[in-house]
Amino acid sequence: MSNIDAVTDDQFDTQVLKSEKPVLVDFWAEWCGPCKQVAPILDELAGEHGEKVTFLKMNVDENPVTPSSYRVTGIPTINIYSGGEVVKSIVGARPKAALLKELADFI
Repeated sequence: MSNIDAVTDDQFDTQVLKSEKPVLVDFWAEWCGPCKQVAPILDELAGEHGEKVTFLKMNVDENPVTPSSYRVTGIPTINIYSGGEVVKSIVGARPKAALLKELADFI
């Protein structure tokens, strides 16, 4: 069972841009191998740090509008949004230790 809810193009504005706390969005696709590698790591992080950061995932095949508006060209792309702006972008799969280091300012 995943700790991470899905977000759609229609929900993005309210769930991400207007959120009171930072939001991590994992842009992924079903066919993406590196996305499958990073998914359980993000799931763990959501379980450990979900009180500080909202974790969401967006399937780029089912929701093409938001990824293109944020120039998401490679997946997985992990964007952190705060105050309606992208404050951090991580492209590609990373081990847990590397993700923790990159997300240290938020978690």
